[in-house]
Amino acid sequence: MADLSQSPRPGLITDYDLFLLGEGHHWRSYNKLGAHPCTLNGMDGVNFAVWAPNAEEISVVGDFNGWDPSANYLWKFQDNGVWETFVPGAKVGQLYKYLLKNDGKAFEKCDPYAFGCECPPKTACKIVDLGKYTWKDEDWLSRRRQFDWQHQPISVYEVHLGSWQRDSSDPDHWLNYREIADRLVDYVRKMKFTHIELLPVCEHPLSASWGYQITGYYAPTARYGEPEDFMYLVDKFHQNGIGVLLDWVPAHFPKDAKGLGRFDGTPLYEHADPRQGEHTDWGTYIFNFGRNEVRNFLISNALYWVDKFHIDGLRVDAVASMLYLDYSREDKAWIPNKYGGRENIEAIDFIREMNTQVQTQFPGVITAAEESTAWPAVTLPGYAGGLGFCLKWNMGWMHDTLSYMSNDPIFRKHHHDQLTFSLLYAFHENFVLPFSHDEVVHCKGSMLGRMPGDLWRKFANLRLLYGYQWTHPGKKLLFMGGEFGQWSEWDYNSQLQWDLLQYESHQGLQRCVSDLCDLYAKEKSLHEQDFDSSGFQWIDCSNRDASTLSWLRRGKDPNDYVVVVCNFTPIVHNNFWVGVPEAVEFREVFNSDSRYYGGSDVHNDQIFAQNVACQNQPASIRITLPPLGMLILKPAKQ
Repeated sequence: MADLSQSPRPGLITDYDLFLLGEGHHWRSYNKLGAHPCTLNGMDGVNFAVWAPNAEEISVVGDFNGWDPSANYLWKFQDNGVWETFVPGAKVGQLYKYLLKNDGKAFEKCDPYAFGCECPPKTACKIVDLGKYTWKDEDWLSRRRQFDWQHQPISVYEVHLGSWQRDSSDPDHWLNYREIADRLVDYVRKMKFTHIELLPVCEHPLSASWGYQITGYYAPTARYGEPEDFMYLVDKFHQNGIGVLLDWVPAHFPKDAKGLGRFDGTPLYEHADPRQGEHTDWGTYIFNFGRNEVRNFLISNALYWVDKFHIDGLRVDAVASMLYLDYSREDKAWIPNKYGGRENIEAIDFIREMNTQVQTQFPGVITAAEESTAWPAVTLPGYAGGLGFCLKWNMGWMHDTLSYMSNDPIFRKHHHDQLTFSLLYAFHENFVLPFSHDEVVHCKGSMLGRMPGDLWRKFANLRLLYGYQWTHPGKKLLFMGGEFGQWSEWDYNSQLQWDLLQYESHQGLQRCVSDLCDLYAKEKSLHEQDFDSSGFQWIDCSNRDASTLSWLRRGKDPNDYVVVVCNFTPIVHNNFWVGVPEAVEFREVFNSDSRYYGGSDVHNDQIFAQNVACQNQPASIRITLPPLGMLILKPAKQ
């Protein structure tokens, strides 16, 4: 709690704060705006501050004044449009809102900088002291500063907290952040993922939006508990060596009456012209990235989650919608930039600045873009002309791969290029290979359900698919439920089908994914050069008639390598020739057809290479290639 007893004026806001806010460079604006418990002239209370330049009058109403509109008016800094007041006796845990007047009309608004909220559908904000929690992740944060994300394994388990698991005695009841942590941490450790990624946890009024329609950018949703409970969740992951990424949504916001829209009675956070300020497809407003205070609000928010909640990275949603002024718009339904083009110059500047500040102020924290177009240099630093993200989701790879795998194997030879095409651009960006929540909703079916064939073939195909994903250059991401073969599409309103794990086939798939994560993390050849072409070499990419592929993955040490061989048909290939770099003994370090995973257990006990050149390699091996199977082979000498 701040002590303002010696403050030259009654409040937290200084002239320097106002200057930085006006410039759009107040990166810690959350330390001044919003509701802050403090002491003034020997009195405990709360300092309230809000930006609303076009309001005629503002008062704060809440539990501390009986919700009396005339009890606590805010004072306006005329040049900047910031309003402030100190309320003696206001306490942590009490609820509040702002009552604004514009053009003689009064309306209620939630605090844009509120650190806590009531559980929806209630809408009041909550006074929170973010300094009460005692963190225990100092070792993690110290190591994170040195985190070499380009050359380290990153395998991400994507999670929606409200539907991962629920209370067994009351399936309609959400678990608390602490209850989730105690279960989820152990599970992610068992599965050997290096990170989790949480669908947005910022407060949102509609659960069906999955968190992508945000009204409280600074408040962890109250559905699962208090901000301290969310801190506990992040802390526990860190203490167990697991990073936490957060889905972040700066592209748009909903039109809810008490949210950011028309905040002071005028378009403030959004553009006034709907051709710039609205996503008609989504029914949402678009942030005015050209306004200093709006950019400041968002960049400060990105830093806030890293600063106050120790988040390890941000996955930025819907980047393409920010980059293009004509995104999902008909002709003449958009306004060109000052040069007559379709690029959103202000949004590009915002993205670059956000990435620069996050990565500079918090070394080791990563930012990732969900960007679905061919925009160049997404992961090139801003100073070099790029957008400055660390990572980019490879949406093209995802679509091509799922399209290929959905085909019956008899037809796959006609679509062979869908698997090989990705290597033409695999090193143009720092890619993440995602099978996210978007691929298991809206009648697309589950990952298992999308695989062709009978029950055995569905599981074999999915194990093969994950093997292909984990050995393809790029970091990895898998949405919850896919790791054990959920049959149903994801439903945000119920927990995963955990009862399926009573069956051996689902247990086997789960073990398969766990072992892939483990092998990926341990084998430098599988992660050390994910973004470098020297870490990948085709052995044979042209055997379309047999629907097979083989390649090498190498670490920084060229002698550290593995051989990957995939068979995308249900036919066993005996005496299958594969070119290899040297005439040594090889051993299977992974076989997706293993009985342990529910496969048919076609395997190779001993593999000795011969000095017979094959497929542009100086030596070769003859192996038995399992049906709908993937092998990872490693020189026995390593």
